[in-house]
Amino acid sequence: MKLPTIIEQGRFPSPAPAPQALAWQGNKLWMGSRDLRRIYAIDSKNWKVLEEKEPPGIPWAAVATNGTICFTIGEGPDDDRYIRRFVPEIGFSQQDKIACPEFTGSYLSYDGQNLYLSQWYKHRIVNLDTSGDISRVINIGAEVSGHAFVDGMIYVLRGTERNGESWTIARLNPREEKPEVTDIAVVPFACRSLTFDGERFWANHRAANEIVSFAMPL
Repeated sequence: MKLPTIIEQGRFPSPAPAPQALAWQGNKLWMGSRDLRRIYAIDSKNWKVLEEKEPPGIPWAAVATNGTICFTIGEGPDDDRYIRRFVPEIGFSQQDKIACPEFTGSYLSYDGQNLYLSQWYKHRIVNLDTSGDISRVINIGAEVSGHAFVDGMIYVLRGTERNGESWTIARLNPREEKPEVTDIAVVPFACRSLTFDGERFWANHRAANEIVSFAMPL
């Protein structure tokens, strides 16, 4: 059965090259530039940059967590990955720093209590405890380029960057012991990061320096 394609609702120019991290927090869309190593708060209605901050490394991913934002940050010459907490009114915490398992990992999602981290080359999403240790593994069966919780379900961008890139958006129920990952629609661009604003999804088309909003096919 041929999958339908997502319904794009808007394409917007990124305020900085190589948009990578993406998170919806409050009424702002936060984006992190891989190449400039800066993060930006965007008013999505007027498409205007409201804030600009400098993180302590490369902002690979982000997710809103109860008034704060967690970022996956690549640090040092080996791009070791850490999860750092960011408070918009204050900045990045210097003490609140968790090493990702084996210093690898990228995209983040949050269910209201638990933080989930995906590992690109291991084709999986892991549930992390407060110390950064893995408490659960969910196999996705492909490279993961973003994931987000919506109504208790995990929506995940999965596919491969090889041979011109090929991606779908899939859904799984994390309450199942062994969640079945079901593809829903084709994502027709090289997507990076996934977030949900309560009405629509957002992802980066990093290679085009664009940020895309979309809905699921009817």
